[in-house]
This record gives sequence, C-alpha cells and structure tokens, in this order.
Amino acid sequence: MSLESDETARPPGPRRRLLDDPRSIRALAHPLRLELQSIVGRSGRLTTADAARELGISHGLASHHLHQLAKYGFVEQVGGADNRERPWQLVATSISHEGIEEKPGGAAAVAVFEQVAAERTLESFLDWQERRGHWAAGWREHAGVGSSTVYLTEAELAALVGRIEAVMTELVEERPLDDLSSRPPGSVPVEFTLFIVPREATSGGN
Repeated sequence: MSLESDETARPPGPRRRLLDDPRSIRALAHPLRLELQSIVGRSGRLTTADAARELGISHGLASHHLHQLAKYGFVEQVGGADNRERPWQLVATSISHEGIEEKPGGAAAVAVFEQVAAERTLESFLDWQERRGHWAAGWREHAGVGSSTVYLTEAELAALVGRIEAVMTELVEERPLDDLSSRPPGSVPVEFTLFIVPREATSGGN
C-alpha cells in the first residue's frame, strides 16, 4: 500500500479511543512507551530507526516498545514512500479511560498509569527549567507551574474540570496531534498536565 493511499483512507480530524481494558492501560504505563507515543504523534509518522535516534536508544529497544504499543492498539505501521522501513502512526489522537475504575483491576491500572505519567511530566518540567533561558519572554511568562487551593463540592469540581476540558477539547479537535497541516506557523508542541488533588479538610473546615 502506498503512502498516498494510506493518507486517503485515514479519517480526517481527531480519532478518539476509550480505554476499557485495564491491560491496555498497564501496557501504556511505561515512560519509554509514553514518549514513543508522543513523538510518533508529533512527527505524524515516524520509522523505528528515527524514533531510536530521537530518544537515543537502540533500534531493537525502540522496535520492542513500538510493537507493544501496536499490540494494544496505540500505534500502527503504514505504507512508506518506498520499500524501506514502514513508518508508524497513531491509531487514536486522544484517549480516555472513563468508567475503567469500576472494572476489576481498573483502579489499580489507572493508579500505575497516573504515577508513571506524573513522573514523566516532572522530568519534562525539569528539562524545561534547564531550557527556559533560551526561550522568548512570552513563552516563559505563560509556562511553568501554577497552584491554587479552593474549597469545592464534588459537583463544583466536576463542573470546573468540565469547563477546562471543554477549552482543551476545542483546540485538540481543531488540531489533532498528528495532523501537521493544522499547526499554525510558529507553533510548538505544548504539554498540559492537570493535577487535581483533593485533600482532607482541616478541623475548622466543616
């Protein structure tokens, strides 16, 4: 199959996936696989050799983890421009796991995934701290860590998260991660991670 025919068969716009199997979430809960999934998306399409060079790992290691991602339906190989190594692309440009915690093993799988994702986010943030001095003031001003504490009910928290997700979803749907043509000139990939941590109320809070 040619590259052109793959592009034609591919549906336009965002491609969503609901993870309903704890095994799939556990398969993704690996820092190298999360990074591979990310760079495949940012590149649109990427060969195993290019992914290995990008991450500074061996071809064999990159191949193993890409095939594991493929096994659980996160990436797929498609036809290339010639007979050389076939590139990888994302199967879905956004994933969610609503309702998975109600299934056997679901809560534990989500906990493992969130811990790995949080650790990866922290590494990315520390890397930004080393790089930020080379970026223009406008980028530095709006990047970094922000923190606020506010007393909310369960319903208010759900409504607030819904509003935040609605803003992000609008942009995500307009600019699917691997749709290079939807990226405005001068844009760069910007990662957003929302940590929501309910805490125990103080003795004077109720």
